[in-house]
Amino acid sequence: MTSLTQRSSGLVQRRTEASRSAAADKERGSGDEDSEPRRGEEQEEDDKGDSKETRLTLMEEVLLLGLKDREGYTSFWNDCISSGLRGCMLIELALRGRLQLEACGMRRKSLLARKVICKSDAPTGDVLLDEALKHIKETQPPETVQSWIELLSGETWNPLKLHYQLRNVRERLAKNLVEKGVLTTEKQNFLLFDMTTHPLTNSNIKQRLIKRVQEAVLEKWVNDPHRMDKRLLALIFLANSSDVLENAFAPLLDDQYDLAMKRVRLLLDLDPEVESMKTNTNELVWAVMAAFTK
Repeated sequence: MTSLTQRSSGLVQRRTEASRSAAADKERGSGDEDSEPRRGEEQEEDDKGDSKETRLTLMEEVLLLGLKDREGYTSFWNDCISSGLRGCMLIELALRGRLQLEACGMRRKSLLARKVICKSDAPTGDVLLDEALKHIKETQPPETVQSWIELLSGETWNPLKLHYQLRNVRERLAKNLVEKGVLTTEKQNFLLFDMTTHPLTNSNIKQRLIKRVQEAVLEKWVNDPHRMDKRLLALIFLANSSDVLENAFAPLLDDQYDLAMKRVRLLLDLDPEVESMKTNTNELVWAVMAAFTK
């Protein structure tokens, strides 16, 4: 809240100074020429302030919610985040128009029985996403959503398919966040071994992320999930599946926390099969949700 207040006051101050400069220039007869660039510069500055948040992928957002701010690592007891991050990859690729589910045909198959098809192999600019996309494109016959989550996370009993596993995903995502100025890299000693950790350096990014998640189920709650932003809806599902959603709700008061969890439960109780048949939906997104809520 403090950061938002400071940012708002900063905007007011910049606008006040711009207005004074414009008035002074107008008296000199050159106000119309100089005041417009200043407004453009102000807008550009505002855009830069939010650009880092919009550049985060679903995987990075889920990992950021799971990371301990000072320690710089996820909970040792969290055994859900690995598969959750693979679900993030599938949804991220679907939202970017790279993947889709096969056509359901005359006899409608369930979401988890339909295969994942490569819709476009255009590079995404993200190494992890491109690696997953390459596996999916080159695999014949195609696999289902549930199979890909298991294959990409290495949770398969078939030794011939272990090459599909994406390794060091959390470390690679953390390095991405370091490059984006959100985390930093340190070495910590844990008695018998040293471990690379990634403590939080830019708390504003994480606070805005947490605020978006909180507002989605509190102030900006809508009863219809199809009126929610698809990416935000997916983030709530995947954060819950990765066992990191509690971290976003921890700062809430008791009554707010209870209300937030009640509304999350409403989302989790939805039938993905029914929701995927509604207009303006992404079937693969609901297929991933079905894989984690079945």
